[in-house]
Amino acid sequence: MKVDLDVPTHVEFGRGELDRAGRHATALGTHALVVTGRSAARSHGYLDRVVTSLESAGVRATVFDRVSANPRSDEVDEATAQARAQGCDLVVGLGGGSALDAAKGVSVTAPTGGSVRDLIGVTLGPQAPRLPLLAVPTTAGSGSEVTKGAIITDTVRNFRSGIRGDAVFPRTAIVDPDLIASVPRAIMAETVFDSFAHAVEGCVAARADEASRSRAHQAIELIAAHLPAVLKGEDSPESREALCRASLLGGVNVANVSTCLPHRLQQAMGSLPGVDLSHGRGLAVLYPSWLRHTAPLVPDEFAAVAELLGGDTVHDAVGGLLASAGLAARLRDCGVAKDDLDRLVEGVTGNLDNDPAGQVNREYLFTLYAEAF
Repeated sequence: MKVDLDVPTHVEFGRGELDRAGRHATALGTHALVVTGRSAARSHGYLDRVVTSLESAGVRATVFDRVSANPRSDEVDEATAQARAQGCDLVVGLGGGSALDAAKGVSVTAPTGGSVRDLIGVTLGPQAPRLPLLAVPTTAGSGSEVTKGAIITDTVRNFRSGIRGDAVFPRTAIVDPDLIASVPRAIMAETVFDSFAHAVEGCVAARADEASRSRAHQAIELIAAHLPAVLKGEDSPESREALCRASLLGGVNVANVSTCLPHRLQQAMGSLPGVDLSHGRGLAVLYPSWLRHTAPLVPDEFAAVAELLGGDTVHDAVGGLLASAGLAARLRDCGVAKDDLDRLVEGVTGNLDNDPAGQVNREYLFTLYAEAF
C-alpha cells in the first residue's frame, strides 16, 4: 500500500512488503549494496529474504553487515569502498536507525571518492551526487526511512553529528510492520520512545505548525494505545501497524520541522568513549530535565501531550511512560562520570534555536546535563 506523506520518499506500507523489495529496487538500479547490522537482520531471516527478492527481480546483491549500534565513520567508509569496488549503483539499508543512517552515508559518499567524515556536519543540496537508496526499517522508532539526516560518529575527531539535506532522503521506503515482531521488548521500548520524542518535539519546536502538531498528536495517540500491550507481550498485527505508523509520522515531522535540544544533547554522547547508549535510551535519560525547563514555555502544547497520554501533567505522564517502559534512569547509571559533563557540552552541535528555549548558552546545556546526571 502506497502511503502519501509530506516527504519526497515513496513509501510502501504493509505486511509482506519486505518480499517485494526486488520489485521496488528495479526502478533504482541493477546492483545493490545491502547495508545492515551485525546479526539481527540475518538471524531473523530478513537479510536472506531481501537478497532473494533482489536477485529474483534481476538485481545483484552485495552485502555489508558490519554496522554498529551507533554507526561509525570507519564502517561507512568500509561499506563505501565495497560499493565502489563492486560497481554498485544502488544502496539498500536494512535494519534500525543505525543501519539506515549508515546506508545514507554510503549513498552520499560513494559518488564523491572521499570519506564520509568530509560530510559529517554538512548540509547537502538537492543536486548533490548520491546513489539511490531503498530504506527498509526493522524497528519502529527512528523514522530514518523518511528523514533527510544521518547521524554518524566521526572516529577520527571523536564526535557524533549529522549529514543533512534533501540529497539524504531515501528514494523509496518499505515499511513492513511484521518485521518489528522480532524486536525484543527492551529494544522496542527504546525505539518507540525515540518515535514519541519526535512527536513531542514536533508539537513544541519553533518550526512546528498545524500539520506537524496534527501528525504528532496522531503518533502519540497510537503509542499510548498500543505500546503498553506490546511491552506486556501482547503483540498483534494491529499494534505493529500502529507503532510503525507512529514512527513514520514522527519521521515526517523530523524531516519538516526538525527536533529540539534533547536530540542535540543525545548526539553529543557519541563523544564519550566507552558510553554506548542507544539513541532512544539516551533521549529517555535526558527528557525529564528538559521537560522541567521547557514545559512552562509552551504550556498548552505540553498539556495536550499529557492529555493524550492520560496524565494530569506532562511530567507525570512522561514519567509514567518511562517507568512502564523500563527507561527511567540517570546519566550516572549509564556510565557517564561527572567529569564528562563539560565534554558533553562541548560536543553539542547542530541547530539549537529550534527549541522552545530559543538560542541557548553553554550554561543552560550544562544545567540540563547536570540535572539528568
